[in-house]
Amino acid sequence: MTATIPPSGPTGRAKLILFLTIFSAMLGLSILFPIIAPLGRELGLSETQTAWFSTAYSLMQFVFSPIWGARSERSGRKPVLLLGLCGFALSFGLFGVIADLGLRGVLGGTALFALLVAARVLGGMLSSATLPTAQAMMADLSAAGDRAAGMGLIGAAFGLGVVFGPGLGALLSTLGLTAPVYFSAALGLLTAVVAARVLPETRHARGAAVTGTDRRTLFARPGIPLFLALSALTTLASVGMEQTIGFFVQDTLHLTPAGAARSVGGMLAVFGVVAALVQGGAIRPLAKRVPPTPLIATGLAVMGAGMLLLPGMTSFWPITAALAVIGVGSAVLSPSLSAALSLSVGEDEQGTVAGLNSSALALGRMTGPLIGTGLYQHVGHGAPYLLSGGVLGAALLWTLVVRPKVTAQTPVPNS
Repeated sequence: MTATIPPSGPTGRAKLILFLTIFSAMLGLSILFPIIAPLGRELGLSETQTAWFSTAYSLMQFVFSPIWGARSERSGRKPVLLLGLCGFALSFGLFGVIADLGLRGVLGGTALFALLVAARVLGGMLSSATLPTAQAMMADLSAAGDRAAGMGLIGAAFGLGVVFGPGLGALLSTLGLTAPVYFSAALGLLTAVVAARVLPETRHARGAAVTGTDRRTLFARPGIPLFLALSALTTLASVGMEQTIGFFVQDTLHLTPAGAARSVGGMLAVFGVVAALVQGGAIRPLAKRVPPTPLIATGLAVMGAGMLLLPGMTSFWPITAALAVIGVGSAVLSPSLSAALSLSVGEDEQGTVAGLNSSALALGRMTGPLIGTGLYQHVGHGAPYLLSGGVLGAALLWTLVVRPKVTAQTPVPNS
């Protein structure tokens, strides 16, 4: 039987705890954004090899996110979420140790590259349990009319993580390029311990299994295939930018690896502040009055405009301004897509659809780094952002032509 937390004080506290859990997890991930590109170069890896760190991680998320989402329907949300947080901590600790061995000259060449990718593979397998379970927990805690606002709260946690993470990563990088990696590992473990003690279970274990047939059935629902495709395409565009922005800033501003880490950290902090303000403030009242589809179209238009502006920027503040525009579009788009998917299924399918969405996001994260770095390395420094802008423009046109409607599902009675 599903455990429903009543819409009173405990619900608000549970949402706050979930918010803090996701904020901590995202903080640990975004700390690495400023240092991955310079760390790859210090290890003697090419831009494309560095991209494989994200691709391997995301490939495993693509495969395992639906599995963890469905498992949270059967065994409860909390154990799956804790598994994801512990897996995050373990994989980042391994990545830091292997990278340190490379920096010291103990490992190098193919062996170093293979072991770093293997650590990311392990991380993707286990940490892919975190996001779909968190989204399903927020859906458990939110009434249908408040679903978009609830997803916006998760988006705000992500945004605030991006606010503080890159700046903290840049600061920690003064101690060494692997110091942020170890900090992320420790933070992931601490978050798991705190969540285990204070986060309530929103759904008790049940015997009925969620099968592959159930997941395939969701694709027949109106709008769901398009929303999943948009999740994948917009993530591809976003991650292509994130993976190359460190190289772009270092090469455009002629900085050292340490200087690039600090500059990118500051830029992404502004990006995160803007995204968090939109997701934590503007999107909540908007989502109560405006259906998800117009918000999705707005997010695509604004984010695409920022991508097309980026290649023409050649100094710190103009680059930061373009990133801020991208942040606004992303802040509107991400929670609106999550809310559209959540509202399109019943309460017994929240974990399943969240897992499918995480898999779609992982597909974008898997292909975006390779495409982005390949274009950057072989075509030109502005090519990844022009492609991202084109992809978002095509997605906007697709959305305006199809005009998908969100069809709320009648909750399945508890048994």
